[in-house]
Amino acid sequence: MQTLVAIYEKTTPAHFPLGAHYDGKGVYFSVHSNGADYIELCLFDGDGKELSPMKMQKAKDHTWSVYIENIHPGQHYGYRAYGKFDPKNGLLFNPHKLLLDPYAKAMHGMIDWNKPIYGYKTYMNDVDKDLYMDTDDNVSGMMKSIVISSDFDWGNDSHLNIPLSQSVIYELHVKGFTMLHPEVEPHLRGTYAGLASEPIIKYLKKLGITTIELLPVHQFVQDHFLIEKGLRNYWGYNSIGYFAPHNEYSSSGTSGGQVNEFKQMVKTFHENGIEVIIDVVYNHTAEGGQLGPILSFKGLDNKEYYRLDRENKRHFVDYTGTGNTFNTFHHQPLQLVMDSLRYWVIEMHVDGFRFDLGATLGRGEHLFDKYSSFFTIIQQDPILSNTKLIAEPWDMGEDGYQVGGFPILWSDWNGRYRDTVRMFWNGNNNTSKDLAFRIGGSPDIYNSDSRLPHSSINFIVAHDGFTMHDLVSYSEKHNENNKENNNDGERHNNSINYGVEGETDNKKIKALRQKHKKNLISTLLLSWGTPMIAHGDEYGRTQKGNNNGYCQDDELTWMNWDWDEEQQNLFDFTSKLIAFRKNQHIFHGSKYPNGDLLTEWINDGLDWFNADGKTIGKGDWHNIKSFGMYLENKENSTDTFIYLVNADENEVEFNLYKEGSWKIIFDTCEKISFSIDDKSTSNKYKLMSKSAALLQLI
Repeated sequence: MQTLVAIYEKTTPAHFPLGAHYDGKGVYFSVHSNGADYIELCLFDGDGKELSPMKMQKAKDHTWSVYIENIHPGQHYGYRAYGKFDPKNGLLFNPHKLLLDPYAKAMHGMIDWNKPIYGYKTYMNDVDKDLYMDTDDNVSGMMKSIVISSDFDWGNDSHLNIPLSQSVIYELHVKGFTMLHPEVEPHLRGTYAGLASEPIIKYLKKLGITTIELLPVHQFVQDHFLIEKGLRNYWGYNSIGYFAPHNEYSSSGTSGGQVNEFKQMVKTFHENGIEVIIDVVYNHTAEGGQLGPILSFKGLDNKEYYRLDRENKRHFVDYTGTGNTFNTFHHQPLQLVMDSLRYWVIEMHVDGFRFDLGATLGRGEHLFDKYSSFFTIIQQDPILSNTKLIAEPWDMGEDGYQVGGFPILWSDWNGRYRDTVRMFWNGNNNTSKDLAFRIGGSPDIYNSDSRLPHSSINFIVAHDGFTMHDLVSYSEKHNENNKENNNDGERHNNSINYGVEGETDNKKIKALRQKHKKNLISTLLLSWGTPMIAHGDEYGRTQKGNNNGYCQDDELTWMNWDWDEEQQNLFDFTSKLIAFRKNQHIFHGSKYPNGDLLTEWINDGLDWFNADGKTIGKGDWHNIKSFGMYLENKENSTDTFIYLVNADENEVEFNLYKEGSWKIIFDTCEKISFSIDDKSTSNKYKLMSKSAALLQLI
């Protein structure tokens, strides 16, 4: 091996950003730490043996840098940070622990929890054990950072920029989506390449979605407590590398090939007209609280990267329920998040982001602030401000529920939409008025600060909770496989299984569940706003009642491709309704009409009517379980529709709002929906119990 020489004169942080950067002859390494006494760069040979560490030079901006000649992409490396180990004052420097580069573009291996990964003496039977430094070296059990080359032929690839008002988002898991697909080559299943394979692209195009939203693909860690139980972190909300694609999803090995494989996946999706947005977890990291491991940020500068208790810096502020909160209130962690976001847009070509626990990122010293530095920087950034920005608008802290509270460029998961739709179809007769607001794009939530209906990301089911099939099939959760005595997961899911419980006729049970699923899907896809479908709900995927599949990396959560007739029928219904929505812009709700939704929108072609065909007065919504939405394109009378919903246990005969001939687009009581459009009706329509129908004026 060639002699490696540290060169400090080449150190120019303004030219070489943080991270590891190859210039064709060597690599420039740079890492930030304000509190360290000094930092060493550690390199590893091809056998994983650690070479002599090289001391780095500190610059005025608290970056530590060194240039090493004669090393190339594929080089494994890490850092050791020297300084005080004083947990009571928030200092956790421990040079016995190899640290990952926060700016690493790829990572090798996974954590071996049988090795001394923690920074304190875990074996002590003492409540204060975290105050005692562990001096055993962790290197044999640690992941390693990898130097990569950024070279990739993007060709003519560019962002698709599909307007949110025309988008249909599809939330999916990289691994789980392909693991059981019979037409995906076995060695590609569960990988980025497998997701971009021809059978999967063909399926997604047939379904008709415009945008995939990938569950976390930042490098994450398999939790210690799950490994001890024989389980795994399936969802991936345990990030440790904000620039690195998760290496376990790579078919190209874990020494850097995962980067180009991810890029090729994005390029392939773009070539097929599908956007890629990624679920990002900047609110916390895999290092946990005071009893968590030291993997990267804690060891480099714990006081800067995390929010610590002001009265006792040994303890972490926890708005996230994970043990720590990433400190985006501080300039350095905030810079890291912004650098990461730009990297994924510029270098990886993703089209946007869904921000896990987005309320945490917008917190000032304590409370949520939509004018915080985090939002302000994104607002003025010429790159990020032109991407899709979607927030999960809550966290675990005070002032943590912020549905509708995000700035103008943002959209957010509308939790009120989810809850209202579930309650209405579950027979709650006090939710009809609220459902009208949700179908109308939730103007009571978003019609302010010039926000538009697409700001509402409408969803009924997401990865967290029951699948749609299980929502209409189970009254109680069944999380026994999670090995927490069924105490985990949401306790109240507003299950929609009316008429199913107590029924003994299996054929009737299946028909009832199918109808309930079609009711939910039709409401979702005919509402103003941006619809989001969780993968598998289009055919009726089940997790057998498990509403917290985060640790089930097996066939319970993986996409099942062996369908029966009922599942194929539901897929056909969903795909045809997506195509219908895309062709009928009147259901996009590109802007809010003027005035009050319930009294004045009729002037703009929208009204709500009861079974008598009369407009529902603003104060007449109480105890209504059945109503119709009348929607008319004032510029084209043939684009006039009536959407009927009946959550009552009895059938209802509607006097239709307007005289004329009406074509039946679908009725969820029909076994084969979207194949009955040769039928028509005049001024009356009988809708069966717990059903929905869509009619078009002809």
